[in-house]
Amino acid sequence: MFQACVVIPVYNHEHAIDAVVEGALDSGLHCVLVDDGSSPPCAQALVRLAAAHAERVSLVVHAANRGKGHAVLSGLAHAARLGYSHAVQIDADGQHKVADIGRFVEHARAEPRAMIVGQPQYDESVPKGRLYSRYLTHVWVWINTLSLDIHDSMCGFRVYPIAPVLALAQRVKLGSRMDFDTEVLVRLHWSGMKMVNLLTPVRYPVDGVSHFRMVMDNVLISRMHTVLFFGMLARLPQLLWRRWRPA
Repeated sequence: MFQACVVIPVYNHEHAIDAVVEGALDSGLHCVLVDDGSSPPCAQALVRLAAAHAERVSLVVHAANRGKGHAVLSGLAHAARLGYSHAVQIDADGQHKVADIGRFVEHARAEPRAMIVGQPQYDESVPKGRLYSRYLTHVWVWINTLSLDIHDSMCGFRVYPIAPVLALAQRVKLGSRMDFDTEVLVRLHWSGMKMVNLLTPVRYPVDGVSHFRMVMDNVLISRMHTVLFFGMLARLPQLLWRRWRPA
């Protein structure tokens, strides 16, 4: 049975998280917050939010920072234990339009076996360097899936069917940091999961906090693309057959 909640991985976004949680709760969905080793001010803000909305907010706590990928998987595992089949992942920094949660959920309800993936519509707040550099990842994703099915693999607003993602994480060690968002989509696409891309407004973060580590995260992302490329080569006959088989 289709049951959706919201999962928000959080690391030191105490200035934005209140508005994100309030917006998520306005959707009528249960909210799972994952404190990924935040500093005391943010950790305290999350405890306060969980206490203020005790029936509607769950809090999962990592004692130390483990990365966004770990935080998302922890949130999905907790959501599964609560009986949810799907989870809307949305970033904690306020860059996404939380009012779109309902629209994302309705698409997931209509196609429960698909991934619902946000496709950003940027305003003038986006740093031009970050905007242009995303296209390198887009090209690698199109190569590694032999398709244009994933329009933006880096957007942190999406709906996961929980069971297939947790099963994938049991089979494969997924990237634990900024490489997670892209890798999980490519591997789900390899498994045959349909990708549904939804346009959604994105602004760069309202609290001015970014946890992208220029050197380390670019190294991890480059390594991920290399591993996925050789994974694509190993799956080449299967991917070509899927692309060119008769309808």
